[in-house]
Amino acid sequence: MKKIAVAGTGYVGLVTGVCMAENGHYVTCVDIDEQKVKTMRKGISPIYEDGLEELMNKNIVAGRLHFTTDYQSAYQEAEAVFIGVGTPEREDGSADLKYIATVARQVAESINKDCLVVVKSTVPVGTNDKVEQFINDFLVHDVRVEVASNPEFLAQGSAVKDTLEADRIVIGTESEWAESILTSIYEPFGIPIVSVNRRSAEMIKYASNDFLALKISYMNDIANLCELVGADIQDVAKGMSYDERIGNKFLNAGIGYGGSCFPKDTSALEFIARQNGYNLRTVKATIDVNIEQKIKLYEKARQRVITFDGIKVAVLGLTFKPGTDDLREAPSLENIPLLLKEGSDIYAYDPVGSDNFQQFYPEGDHDKGRITYVTSPEEALTGASICFIFTEWGEIKAITPDQYRHLMRSPLVYDGRNIYDVQEMADSEVEYYSIGRPPKAKSREIADLL
Repeated sequence: MKKIAVAGTGYVGLVTGVCMAENGHYVTCVDIDEQKVKTMRKGISPIYEDGLEELMNKNIVAGRLHFTTDYQSAYQEAEAVFIGVGTPEREDGSADLKYIATVARQVAESINKDCLVVVKSTVPVGTNDKVEQFINDFLVHDVRVEVASNPEFLAQGSAVKDTLEADRIVIGTESEWAESILTSIYEPFGIPIVSVNRRSAEMIKYASNDFLALKISYMNDIANLCELVGADIQDVAKGMSYDERIGNKFLNAGIGYGGSCFPKDTSALEFIARQNGYNLRTVKATIDVNIEQKIKLYEKARQRVITFDGIKVAVLGLTFKPGTDDLREAPSLENIPLLLKEGSDIYAYDPVGSDNFQQFYPEGDHDKGRITYVTSPEEALTGASICFIFTEWGEIKAITPDQYRHLMRSPLVYDGRNIYDVQEMADSEVEYYSIGRPPKAKSREIADLL
């Protein structure tokens, strides 16, 4: 087993460190935030991720997992340093590599023995060549350093499972020495390893994420057409899913993708293509469709209601997906400002995301409207005239059609995640709008009773 240092304790870095420790390695996670490090030493995870905190505590007790702000000591003792810091999107769509550069220089000035530096962060093709040169430019001691690419393929909400039970592990190296070290690190995982050169590994990450984003935008585009021609996107998706060439993943229509990966990675790959004089039309279309899709329900509602001013609006779900407290690129961040500007009295519910959302919109007045955070879906719905569903949390899916009719002042529901059966909502006298599924009238039996 090896001594490993992990730079960064966000989703990528922390999950990587914990899972490495779970597989027997001795891991030191490095972060510059002293308070965050103190919290993690107590076994408290700074992010909401299923199963992560339990594994943190298990491996802290076992003595395999440590947290520190002392990067110099951590890097000196490590046989491999994994870099898992953020690469946020710049205004032009390119990836900001300043955090990668900071860690690379710290590594160069700290290590005093041969070391493999492994970049897990998503970086533009060719970046790891520059990182290796950068480290060698600033080396203090005469040691061997190489950089490997090892992109992550975890999904927020299932990151631990995705790491420990991955379909494959991709490693990109330029020497047998680097390949041998990285292969031995991952041997305890028992997962197939795809070994390629560095640039291919970097491209595999972008190509994989952008393909999944493309599938989502394609299905949303088809869903929008389904509404116009009277087809049902869920029936269409079911028919498509039986084709093994297509598969049954990422076929659910909705109000667009969000999170830390797809928006950033599609923009970055499109930027790389433009830099190289190529028009990556499929990815550009993916981005354009997603931008428009996020406010599709708001636009539908504007056509239906005369005003949002002074109207109680229930918002169910704030995070970009269930199972995480991450708000990055969440549809709620696009729609709530529009509703507040129109004067809405918003009552928002999310089982884990409300505290994070309040950092953007504290409880109280904003523009012409107001936002209040509540602790249950029922509280948000009581007396509301309109409801928007942005995240398919289990607590939200548990609300029955009849509850909308009984709790709301007027049961007008805009569902961005297609949670409910259209006919069941109609039978419960709920005016229901979803994505890619035409509304249905009340059943004949119900209509005859009215």
